[in-house]
Amino acid sequence: MLVKKRDTMITIWHNPKCSKSREALKLLEEKGLSYEVVKYLETTPSREEITELLQKLGISARELMRTKEDLYKELGLAEVTEEAKLIDALAEYPKLIERPILIENNRALIGRPVEKVIDFLVKS
Repeated sequence: MLVKKRDTMITIWHNPKCSKSREALKLLEEKGLSYEVVKYLETTPSREEITELLQKLGISARELMRTKEDLYKELGLAEVTEEAKLIDALAEYPKLIERPILIENNRALIGRPVEKVIDFLVKS
């Protein structure tokens, strides 16, 4: 696979306990790309950062959520229809954020399956 040389750094929202997140990080390392790791469970993204990320991803807050998490069910988020409240939940409970997420400039990607990461790295 050919990966175009980049002038920018990729940011990865990473959870070391997640196998898909570790796979994405390994791909970045193997390709010798410049990247910054944000352990979003330790450094919780703000509401504004989540809103900006959603714009880059082009998805809704619910699409960024791990809807199979027990916490999602415990909080009754399936019944919540207001986007702002879902964003608030993501900011308060980062465990609900799908991972890994790669961000470069004005674009972002949820790296599931890992093949999506490969496509992201190839396309500029």
